[in-house]
Amino acid sequence: MSIERCVRRLTLIVAGRPDQLTGGYIYDRRIVEALRNIDIHVEVIGLDGRFPWPDDIARESLQRALGGCTDRSLVVVDGLAASAMPDVLAVHAHRLTLVALIHHPLGDETGLDDDQRRTLLELECQALQSAAGIIVTSAFTRRRLIELGVDDNRISVIEPGITPVPVAPVDNDVPRLLCIATLIPRKGQHLLLEALADLKSHDWHCDLVGDDTRDERYTERLRDLIIEHQLEQRVTLHGALPPEALEAHWQQSDLFVLPSFYEGYGMVITEALAHGLPVVTTTGGALADTLPASAGLHVPPDDVSALREALRTLLFDDTGTHSAQYQTLRQGALKARETLNDWPRAAGAFLDCLNRLHASAAS
Repeated sequence: MSIERCVRRLTLIVAGRPDQLTGGYIYDRRIVEALRNIDIHVEVIGLDGRFPWPDDIARESLQRALGGCTDRSLVVVDGLAASAMPDVLAVHAHRLTLVALIHHPLGDETGLDDDQRRTLLELECQALQSAAGIIVTSAFTRRRLIELGVDDNRISVIEPGITPVPVAPVDNDVPRLLCIATLIPRKGQHLLLEALADLKSHDWHCDLVGDDTRDERYTERLRDLIIEHQLEQRVTLHGALPPEALEAHWQQSDLFVLPSFYEGYGMVITEALAHGLPVVTTTGGALADTLPASAGLHVPPDDVSALREALRTLLFDDTGTHSAQYQTLRQGALKARETLNDWPRAAGAFLDCLNRLHASAAS
């Protein structure tokens, strides 16, 4: 049962521009929009500087943002913005109700060496001590924080919602694969290209959509792989796209693929289900939980052979495209679509959690 809603205003602090098109920023933005729709005043502050390894600009920006909040204010801090700066949070913890919003631990990012991973995890655990409570976006991230020694009673799970969208018709003569993810190593697009390179005897086209400026070296690596495997006519890199252009790709696709090494939730998987699309993804992080087995196939992270076989199994049989298993999973995706939560309900649960934490901090 929802408790009486007493919070009428709050501040959300994020790293960099709030309008970025990654899953974490989209989650933050959708929650804010839904809260504003029920007359909650939300101020969103985007910090300047470098993250997650903060430079002086980032530290000064966080200090200025927190210092500008009046005593007893409710402040939600996205983990990417502040989890590596526990000392700054500690200065303000006594006078503000700080709530940490964690999409996944900073130290679980792909590409870190052991020292970097250990340092980020230690800093984040210290930072969480200043929080009145912690909101995570998946049950997996809750389990992960508990593994790191965080008290489970301090953690609340508020999973993402979805925006209602039309079902994709999946009636292409040539199967179209869609992968929407920022072009960074953790998302594993290079694995998808390697898998597709051995499926050139079949007809297909793959669209890779996502910010291609975050890691220019990785983007160049993907371009080189496309040329090396002679996939120039089969794979299109689109960069980041606005919602209307993105929706057009959803509607033109037959299968969604996300070969990530790790996800704290994987909101784009839920978007695929909202469109009724079967999915091929990995078991990395929360992905084993996010995708129902009835709506797609899971493969181990960093396993090109397994990824290739999953794609072959679903899209190509002896008589043409769209195997019987594909059709079964398509029906599973359509059924899963009917069970998805929406953003107003997610925001309501988010606000209920904030009310409890704010009331407890004030008592």
